[in-house]
Amino acid sequence: MKTVRLVCVFTFVAALFVVPGTAFAQSDPGVRGGAINGQPGATTTSPLPLASVAANSPPGSLEFFQNGLGRFQDTEVVSGGANNGLGPRFNLNSCSGCHSQPSVGGTGPSANVYPNIGPNLEAEVIANGVVNGNFNTIPSFITPTGPTREVRFPFFFNSNGSVNTNSPNGGVETLYTVSGRSDAGNCNIPQPSFAFAQQQNDIIFRIPTPTFGAGLLENLDDSTLLALQAANANNGLGISGAFNHNGNDGTISRFGWKAQNKSLETFAGEAYNVEMGISNELFPQDRPLPGEDMTTGLPASCLNLTGTGYPEDTTNFSPTVSSSDQFAVNASIPSDVVAFAMFMRLLAPPAPSTTSPGGASSISNGRQLFSAIGCANCHTPAINSTQNSNFTSSLANQTVNPFSDIEVHHMGSGLADNVSQGGAGGDQFRSAPLWGLGQRIFLLHDGRTTDLLRAIEAHQSNGSEATQVEENFDSLSPTQKQNLLNFLRSL
Repeated sequence: MKTVRLVCVFTFVAALFVVPGTAFAQSDPGVRGGAINGQPGATTTSPLPLASVAANSPPGSLEFFQNGLGRFQDTEVVSGGANNGLGPRFNLNSCSGCHSQPSVGGTGPSANVYPNIGPNLEAEVIANGVVNGNFNTIPSFITPTGPTREVRFPFFFNSNGSVNTNSPNGGVETLYTVSGRSDAGNCNIPQPSFAFAQQQNDIIFRIPTPTFGAGLLENLDDSTLLALQAANANNGLGISGAFNHNGNDGTISRFGWKAQNKSLETFAGEAYNVEMGISNELFPQDRPLPGEDMTTGLPASCLNLTGTGYPEDTTNFSPTVSSSDQFAVNASIPSDVVAFAMFMRLLAPPAPSTTSPGGASSISNGRQLFSAIGCANCHTPAINSTQNSNFTSSLANQTVNPFSDIEVHHMGSGLADNVSQGGAGGDQFRSAPLWGLGQRIFLLHDGRTTDLLRAIEAHQSNGSEATQVEENFDSLSPTQKQNLLNFLRSL
């Protein structure tokens, strides 16, 4: 019965959407050009705020957005500079180093930014994979034109070096240390053994998630998401997602590859601590590696490297703002974490193209196919609507177009990373919001491909809730597949 039903469905689909002309092999149109993030006026370094914030409503909101944008691009140092607290372990020394495609706040760029990880504060020279002779070596999986990657070991190692599959790890294994830098004192700690973990096949990667429109996602109440879940149930496609929940108040969490973070402040605070090693009001201690945190912690010589105490990022009780500073004093008072969260919260969502790539007819047909074959059951085009907002009117009572249901789904053995976060298990991932997909370079949670067609195919594997939908995609004609690919790259 299933086979007959599918044949009938796709005969109907074909009749609706086949475009006259010679059939051709489908291909990913690639990263879409045109306006940055679909928004005329945005640039690679200056993304646009929400409409009400651009009009400075309420008064002061635009100052907070600009201040957060500026801090998002700051380069952090260990001590003795304007932005102190980096390390003792870190992945990069600026938020925008990871979040810059197609503009600040996005995902990973086309070229990796190698941070100042050597002993000097000036620009570093990379030779033979070693940075300026200090203790850091560029891992083999960090390449000049590859994805920006965060690293985790799914399992701890036994004392003999074997992988202990009964001892889950999953914490971030930070890439670099500040050892050897002139601003890091006598701190001397090694990098994790990445090469050995690769040999043992005990290593997984994550790439940065984009933050455009994040304030709208944050402002969806639980009842709206639960109603959407109920509407998508009984889909006949084997799709049965679940929400990840915050461990403290039990409400639905929504940020990160496994929807493990509840709020943008938590998201920002965790990233500041994990990715840059900067203690803050949400995460007030220096962070050891997962293995160190189970045994000795960090050595005393690597603690409190700024010499000012903890946390290193705090509310600024006495802001000092020069007369030439473009930011108002009131926007300079909050901690960096609050400013980061406010920047992301007030950042406008991506705007799709109606004509590129492939033309309006192809995009329209592709949009209909997206729903017809079942993609929209997880990548929900529209969620109605956000709750009232005490921040700004652009966050209140808005239809959100994320192409996501915010649920985590079993994606099967092909995409599993064997890392659990909150209630999300080793093969579960949040339906990645697809708005802005047209201008992303690296795809899937680990950046394993730049080819949208390969990313779709990876949705099919043993245990994946998306297998039937991917098989539906396979049943489309080459022209139909191209229309769907054009639609996705128009987002």
